[in-house]
Amino acid sequence: MSELNDFDKKSEAWDKRDLGADRDHAIPASPEVSTQIDDALELQAISIRLPKSLIEDLKALAHLNGTRYQPLIREVLIRFAECEKKDLAVRLAKNNAQCIIDEEEPDLEPQRRCA
Repeated sequence: MSELNDFDKKSEAWDKRDLGADRDHAIPASPEVSTQIDDALELQAISIRLPKSLIEDLKALAHLNGTRYQPLIREVLIRFAECEKKDLAVRLAKNNAQCIIDEEEPDLEPQRRCA
């Protein structure tokens, strides 16, 4: 049982960044390894211009969440895209259901109404 407790304690230390976060023991990844990681995660670098005030707000929010602002921006964009796709799917489903009720052919365009 104490072995499990030791494991839990070590896991908690990693989660709290008591272990594994010391820059003195970190080794930067080579450009080749960085490319392999980006490829494995299907990441692509982009350039985007944002208002300075927005960047400062995002940096502050990232700091409060224990992360950096670029991963935070990535997460925000992922969430937005997922929400928009779900919203589109719901609108399409409602449109198609209404078309079936009205005995019309379903329209696959999301903005068009069956009337």
